[in-house]
Amino acid sequence: MLDNNNTLRSWTSLSISGEGTKVRGILLAFLLMSFVSDNTKLTIWLVGDSTMSIKDKSAYPETGWGMPFAVFFDSTVTINNVAENGRSTKSFIEEQRWQYVMDNLHAGDYVLIQFGHNDEVKEKVGRYTTPEEFLNNLDRFVKDVRSKNATPVLITPVARRKFDSSGKIIDTHQQYAQLVKDVAKKDAVALIDLNALSMQLLQQTGPENSKFFFNYLKPGEHPNYPNGHEDDTHFDELGARKMAELVLHEIQAQQLPLAQHIVAGNK
Repeated sequence: MLDNNNTLRSWTSLSISGEGTKVRGILLAFLLMSFVSDNTKLTIWLVGDSTMSIKDKSAYPETGWGMPFAVFFDSTVTINNVAENGRSTKSFIEEQRWQYVMDNLHAGDYVLIQFGHNDEVKEKVGRYTTPEEFLNNLDRFVKDVRSKNATPVLITPVARRKFDSSGKIIDTHQQYAQLVKDVAKKDAVALIDLNALSMQLLQQTGPENSKFFFNYLKPGEHPNYPNGHEDDTHFDELGARKMAELVLHEIQAQQLPLAQHIVAGNK
């Protein structure tokens, strides 16, 4: 393995003459550039549930919004999507998934955190998280990330597709979305209110057309779902991209430092 420090010292200690000067100069510049590039690299961690996660081929066309989100950044950014289907803040901690993030988190990284879908459902044994536990877990996430000199960003749970008889979108995350906002205010942390933003998008799109954002399939339409499929929680490719765009727009609107890394052609 190349030891950059020793190589740099050896090259700078050599006498400088003729063509050797040019060669050594080029190599020295290359080494210095490698140091600079290493310092400018950052990782965006995506921590959350199935609405954000990377999907297996067997679930296609189901798509987590973290998948298209990853393609909108320049080459200085690495996206590490560790969101997992069915997880709540409680199970994410108990399964040591959060510990994995902390063990690999570096100063300057960002951690985008979106939970609530599974935390709020009392019937989900082992995943349900009481409001008090949810607050404490999010508060822990924020403090842990900051202890590593990294930046947390809290995201309210993305909306489900649920309308009343008059065609008005129903807020299915009201309590737990508010808890996320409460922690963001208390800890003075960046907040993306994806619940409100996605509800607005679904309302504008309407009860029928909003189905095009979700994993809705007719019988025989796709081999992964031969009997058809109707899912008002998980997105298809179009829906995932729309949700990712909402998050990206908020990063820009709030002038978070991450905005400078969004690929210009996709702004």
